[in-house]
Amino acid sequence: MLQSPRRLTAPLCFHRHEEMSKTQRFKRVAKLKQPISISEPDHNNKTRPSHRSKPKPKPKPKLNPFPILDLPIEKLIILSPEFYQIDALDLAPRLLGKLLRRDDVVLQITEVEAYRPNDSACHGRFGITTRTAPVFGAGGHAYVYLCYGLHTMLNVVADKEGVGAAVLIRSCAPITGLETIQQRRGQKTDKPVLLNGPRKVGQALGLTTEWSSHCLYTPGGLELLDGPEPEKILIGPRVGIEYALPEHVNALWRFAIAGTPWISAPKNTLRPP
Repeated sequence: MLQSPRRLTAPLCFHRHEEMSKTQRFKRVAKLKQPISISEPDHNNKTRPSHRSKPKPKPKPKLNPFPILDLPIEKLIILSPEFYQIDALDLAPRLLGKLLRRDDVVLQITEVEAYRPNDSACHGRFGITTRTAPVFGAGGHAYVYLCYGLHTMLNVVADKEGVGAAVLIRSCAPITGLETIQQRRGQKTDKPVLLNGPRKVGQALGLTTEWSSHCLYTPGGLELLDGPEPEKILIGPRVGIEYALPEHVNALWRFAIAGTPWISAPKNTLRPP
């Protein structure tokens, strides 16, 4: 208990002011020590939960699988023949962000692999055959082959005529023609599974081996259009080439746009350059 204050010679009004100040200070401190309650008692001394509404969870940001195009598709230009007249290892990353167009379908290239001369994983290692002849053509043409006799795989021929190099289109993101893509793929989805693999790209474009040697820089049919350059890319070893020499198996000749879900597996072998 608080004891009665001693009587001092100071005026009474001072003591009262001092007592009030102490009391007020004590009350203010005591209030700070009281726990904050989120419930209030009812007449039966029982607690009930507060009606304070819980904060709504923030919606997750939607994935932007591809850069937004500043220009309409109709105004994008077809890449010139000179664009392809370089080493496949240089052409591969430059193809990221570019656009493949056939009819109403437009795909943006999100993942590629480079295949070079003297590369034990390149089809050119067999020399010029009926199947591989397009690889030895001039850069800027298509090389389409069957994988396991079932799946059409689209490659862009690189470098000068006779070199024997190409870039495999591994994955894409849809820009236009989603319904056509779904119909050709036989899959009703707009998720990355629709186009995250080279055979899926071939299906989405409706390609057969008859498209091999098709010129990609002339209007009509299958075209390669200019597109936005990605801000960041990833690199890694190529996929499914265990038969090649170790130096080529381990070569970081796979390229992908960083931050997009529209790439194929395995993703954990990709890293910043």
